[in-house]
Amino acid sequence: MIDLIKKTMFTGMGFASLTKDKAEEVAQKFIDKGKMSELEGKRLVDELMAKSAKSREDMQKQIEDAVDVGLKKLNMARSDEIDDLRAEIAELRKQLAEKN
Repeated sequence: MIDLIKKTMFTGMGFASLTKDKAEEVAQKFIDKGKMSELEGKRLVDELMAKSAKSREDMQKQIEDAVDVGLKKLNMARSDEIDDLRAEIAELRKQLAEKN
C-alpha cells in the first residue's frame, strides 16, 4: 500500500515543487484514514523531501548546462570566466607596476 501511495504522489506531483507542508498534509490524510502508521507517514515525508531535493538539483543542473550550451553557441563568456580574466588582468597590472 505504501508503495502505491508513493507512486501516486511521485507521478501526481512535480518533485521540484513539492513542499514539506504538502507532503505532510498528504501523509496525514493517509494516517487519518488508517492507511499508514505515524512512523510510515514520517518515512514517506522524509523520502518525498529527499527525492524533491534531488529533483530540484537535477533540474538546476539541466538548466545550467543548457545555459552554458547557449552561451557557447553565442560565443559569450560566463561570469566566472570574466571574473577569472579580471583577476588575471589585475595580477598582470600589479606585476607591471612592480617592474616600473
